[in-house]
Amino acid sequence: MSYLQTLAPILKKESLAANIYRFVLSCPSLVESAVPGQFIHILPPSLSLRRPISICEIDQKRGTLTIVFEVKGEGTRKLSELSVGNTMDVLGPLGNGFTLLPPEKHVILVGGGIGNPPMLSLAQIYRENAIAICGYRSAAAVTLQDAFRTTGAETILCTDDGTAGRRALVTEPLQELLSNGTYDMVYACGPRPMLKFVAKAAQKAHALCEVSIEERIGCGIGACLVCACQLEREGKTVMGHVCKDGPVFRAEEVVW
Repeated sequence: MSYLQTLAPILKKESLAANIYRFVLSCPSLVESAVPGQFIHILPPSLSLRRPISICEIDQKRGTLTIVFEVKGEGTRKLSELSVGNTMDVLGPLGNGFTLLPPEKHVILVGGGIGNPPMLSLAQIYRENAIAICGYRSAAAVTLQDAFRTTGAETILCTDDGTAGRRALVTEPLQELLSNGTYDMVYACGPRPMLKFVAKAAQKAHALCEVSIEERIGCGIGACLVCACQLEREGKTVMGHVCKDGPVFRAEEVVW
């Protein structure tokens, strides 16, 4: 695993929704090797433990990474209080990213809640050949829809309560698409129950599927056991690490 530690200046900060923030970081040394699906490990000010944040956008020309995260505890709260001109102590890029197919292939991107940001970098690759199904709790939590549409990807917005887009779980339009067409890959990131259903739907449709698993991560490099997970490899159940062996896995190798 090749990664670097750097102090990345904050170029832009934006509040997308209640407790959800978007930061653009200048870190050309990390951008060179970053791929969609990887994450960076950020050290919040005055704390000793880093916080894993998925990469949302990779801009090779500008040397920037964009992250989107939700404030869930003290660490992410401290990160959200940083401003343009401050720096973030970043370790990365970490983990294994998504398998990228030729951009002319047809893919489905499925995101749930804070699992939507990692899908944006994929939409920017596949563009009009991608269909992005984005699920949120309600209209108040919806983010990044303009950014998805700008890529040229078809977007399907779902909310649990129907206050924006379609009142449905993301798995409903996914099943419809898989029943009526052929797709080269299904990519997904979100809550584990959602990923389990996405994996089963893709398997039933004989479609390739990769999932990015959300998990509490400690060291970020596979040295601790905080993010241990069960995997099925070569007919045997083995233990892996989400941070090192993932966070992206082939759907069929995850023991749900």
